[in-house]
Amino acid sequence: MKHWARIGYPWRMESPDLNDPGLREGPGSYQHPTAGLTPYNAYLLPTVERFLGPPNGRALFEIGFGNGAVSDHLARKGFRVAGIEASRQGLALARASYPHLDCLEQGSVYEPLIERFGQFSAVVCLEVIEHLYFPRRLAEAAFTLLEPGGVFVISTIYHGYLKNIALAVLGRFDRHVDPLWDHGHIKFFSPRTLSTVLKDAGFVDLTVKRPDLIPQFACSMVACGRKP
Repeated sequence: MKHWARIGYPWRMESPDLNDPGLREGPGSYQHPTAGLTPYNAYLLPTVERFLGPPNGRALFEIGFGNGAVSDHLARKGFRVAGIEASRQGLALARASYPHLDCLEQGSVYEPLIERFGQFSAVVCLEVIEHLYFPRRLAEAAFTLLEPGGVFVISTIYHGYLKNIALAVLGRFDRHVDPLWDHGHIKFFSPRTLSTVLKDAGFVDLTVKRPDLIPQFACSMVACGRKP
């Protein structure tokens, strides 16, 4: 039986059970079928790179590197890259495709990452938080991994009033929140709720961008926060 504490609304678990198979079998079983950057990466990366600023040999950590393509892209730009991926299949693909990236390892935000990796001037996490039972743990892990003054750049699917109405009117809401997608999206963020997660973790100077010509119907949003 899990223990629950009511802190206002909604009901929340006091702390995650790290032995719960659901935590391991979600992101840990996610499939990454091919190597290389995707069109979705190309959509996000210009905004991500603007938030990160000049590489200049800075140390960067990627939470949930998937097939390794974004880590490789940022390493080629001039960052010194390390990272974790919960999926063994994704890790194997990344290591086979980018053997020069020797600091990519299996791991999760539910472990003390700073003890394994130290601290970094930047942390990146793209399209991961919407898959997690405990999204606050991701923001807290990123905060811990950062040096003072470091930046955290995170992206997730955008949700907002007009977009949600459009999805419903067009009959695409079931597809958008597809409950039949194994290990798919279980959290749905607006700019306000994503900002709240980052603020609660301690981040300041928050900025949220929607990299589309019509922001109200953006596919995803990219947020940036700084560790004081």
